Amino acid sequence: MTTPLSPAQASATSPLHAPPLHAALWGVVAEFDTPEAVLAAADATFLAGYRALDAYSPYPVEGLAEALGVRGNRIPLITLLGGLVGGAAGYFMLWYATVVSYPLNVGGRPHNSWPAFIPITFETTILVAAFAAFLGVLWMNGLPQPYHPVFHAEAFRRASQDRFFLSVEAADPAFDRDATRAFLASLGARSVQEVQP
Repeated sequence: MTTPLSPAQASATSPLHAPPLHAALWGVVAEFDTPEAVLAAADATFLAGYRALDAYSPYPVEGLAEALGVRGNRIPLITLLGGLVGGAAGYFMLWYATVVSYPLNVGGRPHNSWPAFIPITFETTILVAAFAAFLGVLWMNGLPQPYHPVFHAEAFRRASQDRFFLSVEAADPAFDRDATRAFLASLGARSVQEVQP
């Protein structure tokens, strides 16, 4: 005896109600020929109200980050905090070793002889600040990222050669599949492609 299909199952198996080919959508990617074109497009797209934007280029483009709405940079603060932690840890390590763990009377000097601690404190400050900056850059850029949906875009392989790309994610509140495609095409894009997740 066969069990009857639920309405949802019947709808899913019916050829008349098959899901559209592009039901899931990560966003759209527009391809541009010059850095000036992608910079102008990023400005116009941000002014049009889109916020889930990103741009890809083979080399840095002056002003592109600002055009995308990137305003703050936390790397200097992360580096400063790393340096402060490193300096404090280095000084504490030396203080603990010479005052608490293994105090020695060398030439009548006090156990907490801070001038002798300066070289190691300086080195640990620089070391931890450098590690904090490195890890902060990775974290702020979302790296390492071996996969990204934009890799599905056909022409995206040229992003590291001679093309410039601007993407708008479908998660953006202002995103509309047809209107966003038409808007990006109106900005002089060489091509506009939908990208699957």
